[in-house]
Amino acid sequence: MTNKNTVLVGCGNMGYAMLQGWLASGKLQPSDVTVIEPADSLRERAGKLGVKAVKNSAEILDTPRLVIIAVKPQVIQNILPDYKPYAASATFLSVAAGTPVALFEQILGSQSAVIRCMPNTPAAIGKGMMVTFANSNVQPDMVQFTEELLATSGQVAQVNDESLMDAVTAVSGSGPAYIFHFIECLTQAGITAGLPQDIAGMLAMQTVYGAGALAATSTDTPSQLRINVTSPNGTTAAALDVLMGDSRLQNLLTEAVEAARQRSVELGKS
Repeated sequence: MTNKNTVLVGCGNMGYAMLQGWLASGKLQPSDVTVIEPADSLRERAGKLGVKAVKNSAEILDTPRLVIIAVKPQVIQNILPDYKPYAASATFLSVAAGTPVALFEQILGSQSAVIRCMPNTPAAIGKGMMVTFANSNVQPDMVQFTEELLATSGQVAQVNDESLMDAVTAVSGSGPAYIFHFIECLTQAGITAGLPQDIAGMLAMQTVYGAGALAATSTDTPSQLRINVTSPNGTTAAALDVLMGDSRLQNLLTEAVEAARQRSVELGKS
């Protein structure tokens, strides 16, 4: 693709982390990018990466091929009309949580090309999970281009039914918080078992990190990895009897994910 002119609207922590990934990978050059960021400190931070960083859309000089919306959902309706002049030629990629494609089509026009993305916070260190949904107006080359950009921040998957984004939000969007809480709980359990707080925290953190890395790189399924570490009548088996008895942990997580999914549906209607 020869025209890679990209406008990034909003350069907070997520937008900045994604921008760093695009530039570091070489998928975009600094000259390809214009950042729109009204906050002085954030705009200056972006400018240090060599990109053009300006306060508002009036300062865009080159017609963009891609407009990335990385602002808080509550301000989308205020800022999006400024970019309607580019709707006929640009693809819009939104990383704003809970914002349906229909809102973009309503503001930009029914023929606008829109990709909705649900990232999660590990994207900030290149270990994220990004899931996308594209409307029928998005051209195949732009689907490929945006996926290549997103892949610099982690893994990318696609869904063909936008309603599934509520489940995506509940599993991977909110999911890091579940893992963080698990680390908290495992740490506290270690303290209760007699470990010093710093040691308990280190054990919990590294165990979750190491197990996740092993699961991500092993050819075995997580179920098989669990079996591999569980000796009959051993210590792990005793613990798993508690967690897996009556499907206790499975039921709890299913209930938690469903609560998050339902809330995502509610927020999408508000």
